[in-house]
Amino acid sequence: MIRRIIRVLFPALLLVTVSDAQTNVRRLTTVDALRQYPGFYHLQNVLVRGELATEGTKMFLRADEHEVHVFLDNGVNTPNGVVDARGLFLDVGRLEAGDPRAGGFNDGRDPDKWPKPGEELIVRISGTSETQAVAGASVKSIAIEPWRYDGQTVTITGNFRGRNLFGDLPGAPGKSKYDFVLRGTEGALWVTDVRPRGQGFDLDINRRVDTDRWLEVTGTVVREKGLVSLKATRVSLSKAPQVIASDEPSAPPIPLTPIEVVFNSPTDGETDVTASAPVRVQFSRGLNESTIASNIRVSYVGVEGALDFKSAYDAANRAILITFAKPLQPFRTVKVEVLAGLKGFDGAPFKPWTVTFSVGG
Repeated sequence: MIRRIIRVLFPALLLVTVSDAQTNVRRLTTVDALRQYPGFYHLQNVLVRGELATEGTKMFLRADEHEVHVFLDNGVNTPNGVVDARGLFLDVGRLEAGDPRAGGFNDGRDPDKWPKPGEELIVRISGTSETQAVAGASVKSIAIEPWRYDGQTVTITGNFRGRNLFGDLPGAPGKSKYDFVLRGTEGALWVTDVRPRGQGFDLDINRRVDTDRWLEVTGTVVREKGLVSLKATRVSLSKAPQVIASDEPSAPPIPLTPIEVVFNSPTDGETDVTASAPVRVQFSRGLNESTIASNIRVSYVGVEGALDFKSAYDAANRAILITFAKPLQPFRTVKVEVLAGLKGFDGAPFKPWTVTFSVGG
């Protein structure tokens, strides 16, 4: 195996490109996060720490009282104890029945009883390695094994990634108006309760131009619903790590996953919706903001012409909020369309989507 040693001449060299973030980089995460956010991790290369266990003919990866079903690719070792498992995560219900990527899950499976999204989660493990002892807390060590640090006060260094501007994490804690993502050489976590500014710096959580800066953050580790965050008390500028050395094989490139709508309010067919209610649409992956405005259409069913509205994008939660210039007309049926021109931040395609609902009196 070729040992890759990269000397960092300036911080930008450590920043993955938007495309790389989705196609070549292995996402360091936990079993809990995989189960909480299957749509986000679907068809992503992941690195997960846990212990392999068998029950009958099934094998699982277990960690922190959570487990996920796994299949082993040919030749994969199964050492005893805790391991770092590399593989492809699949939410089987998001695949077509019989998709070969589901591997052994297809064996003897009735295509007419294919699971729904979220019902059957699998990691196809392509390799395992022994866990390495760490001298102290880091973004990586906290992100991959957060239960070891829960409630502890730590000081770590990482790259400022704004309000999840690169889609590093599947959701947002929503604890403070300045919440931002801190990414290490591997892994990422949220920082809350502190504004990213201090002597010599004032970073904007919504500007990618500021994401070439490195910060040292002190705070308390918090875990909630699959997300790991640092409730911070202090933040200051830092320098990028001098050397990154890894024996880890590169993650294989994967095809861009089409973006899906995972939540919307109002729901399709909902009645008696308040005339002043906004429309919220959440997506499985981050969006290219420049493609949003021109690819949303809102109208009354059976009436020509579009309604006047504004759209705002929440990058942290991958959601669009649509508000109207004036209250909707009572007893009208409203149609909201998101068109095929919408793209993911990595260029991933989007299948056109529509929701209709009726306004109350």
